Amino acid sequence: MADPAIADTLRKLAVVFADFEQRLEATPLIRKLTRGRFELADYHAFLINLRQQVKDGALWMSRAASNIGEDRLELRSILMKHAVTEHRDFRLLEKDFVASGGDLSDILSAKKNVGSEALSAWMFHEASKPDPFGLLGAMWVIEGLGSIKAKPWGLKVKERLGLPEDALRFLLYHGDNDVEHMEEFRDMLAMVLPDEAVAERIVTTAKVTARLYALQIEEIAA
Repeated sequence: MADPAIADTLRKLAVVFADFEQRLEATPLIRKLTRGRFELADYHAFLINLRQQVKDGALWMSRAASNIGEDRLELRSILMKHAVTEHRDFRLLEKDFVASGGDLSDILSAKKNVGSEALSAWMFHEASKPDPFGLLGAMWVIEGLGSIKAKPWGLKVKERLGLPEDALRFLLYHGDNDVEHMEEFRDMLAMVLPDEAVAERIVTTAKVTARLYALQIEEIAA
């Protein structure tokens, strides 16, 4: 039966995410946020660097969906739906940047930092494989971050900087919206499990994605 395999995979993914949270909390940027030393320049640096990953998100999901075989059409449909839902999210992030006093040209001309480059290359590499089911682990990390951390971070930024909500829409929106995405995650696991090799790949992909995502945040310096 699939349920024991799903439960075991979820337990392992929970361990990965707990380690991921600890790594994030240790990064200079998040330490400034949690310790009340966060400045507007930090928020702008965060948005500039996050935009690159957000823009790529819908693209690697679309690529992954295109490489899923006909025997998993329902999973392909879910990934395509996610890609359509999120493909303009980077525009929302740009609007937050401008609403908080940033110059649009600064965020449009920014290049990926070392962590973002590595994360992007990794995601597209995995998405280009046949039946890239391991990317469910990446979705667990990224969507989990949105559902658990985005809204608290957004509220902390609002409290610290006194920004209006139209400068924080990306964080606050994902804090609510990604919860629904996580509820779909178990259904997606059920579509590919039980399969020991697939379960192992999902957990491994989650670990690598978490490390590279943390590196992306670690590289942000205002």
